[in-house]
Amino acid sequence: MASHGARGRSGGRPTLEEVAARAGVGRGTVSRVINGSPRVSDATRAAVEAAVAELGYVPNTAARALAANRTDAIALVVPEPETRFFAEPYFSDMLRGVGAEISDTEMQLLLTFAGSDRERQRLAQYLAAHRVDGVLLVSVHADDPLPDLLAQLEIPAVISGPRSSAETLPSVDSDNYGGARQAVEHLLSRGRRRVAHITGRLDVYGAQRRVDGYRDALSDAGHGVDEALIEAGDFSEEGGHRAMRALLERHPDLDAVFAGSDVTAAGARQALREAGRRIPDDVALVGYDDSAIARHMDPPLTSVRQPIEEMGRRMIDLLLTEVADRRPLASRGLDRRQMVLATELVVRSSS
Repeated sequence: MASHGARGRSGGRPTLEEVAARAGVGRGTVSRVINGSPRVSDATRAAVEAAVAELGYVPNTAARALAANRTDAIALVVPEPETRFFAEPYFSDMLRGVGAEISDTEMQLLLTFAGSDRERQRLAQYLAAHRVDGVLLVSVHADDPLPDLLAQLEIPAVISGPRSSAETLPSVDSDNYGGARQAVEHLLSRGRRRVAHITGRLDVYGAQRRVDGYRDALSDAGHGVDEALIEAGDFSEEGGHRAMRALLERHPDLDAVFAGSDVTAAGARQALREAGRRIPDDVALVGYDDSAIARHMDPPLTSVRQPIEEMGRRMIDLLLTEVADRRPLASRGLDRRQMVLATELVVRSSS
């Protein structure tokens, strides 16, 4: 009868160990079943679920978290407007990777936006109350005050790409410099000689590194860098359209464009078509991210693939290591890791 299993052998609440003993499995296996991990066989899952039901076991997450001075919550903070988050595949891919990795833990994931001053103030108050164990920061700009606030509050944090070459926080990024070089070297190998670049937001270090890669690829191939072929963008479709029109006005003879993102490339493609330019016959086009946009564009877009989902998974791994480290944040400087993942050029019909 279920009523006989409502209490453990000690007469109190059933424990995880009692569930494991009843199911004939280890404590870790019970934890994985309770947390919904896919790495458990159907038979084992059924045995654990039956033991949970028979004993009336209820995970006491709150008590464990309180005892450890933990909240069992991680915040994924996006210091951008919500409109950009939902418009750009980069963010959904990042969220997918983070979500997949955190699903095997007991952590809750909180998604919050901090694109306006009001949102940042509200977030600062929330963080000051220490309602999360750690923070993932995605799309951080050079002047963003959030990383420094997190350091002051002694809240562990990992960012998706360093703010500068002197970054002090743990970070996970793709090889922006190498990816840009791959893109430009590819265009040069196809006989293109007037290669333009539409940048991302230049207060983002990753965008700066792509400009560096673009410049060095041209210089190393014996081509001078024409500043008139570089136009600032902002990773958006509208920015790509605007920048492409400006480039055509200055350099109507350009024969290739390396765009700072696939979304930017979509805007550039529209401007090229409005100007009567054929892709790739008149102008070759390369994007960055290798998102679904690249695969579905007409013609399909050559793009630099960065492993965004893998970046999300690595960010969670780094953050959980930081959360488990009981030393003061200031004493961990030598252990901070800056992780850079390789990129890959995916060649399609646009180049």
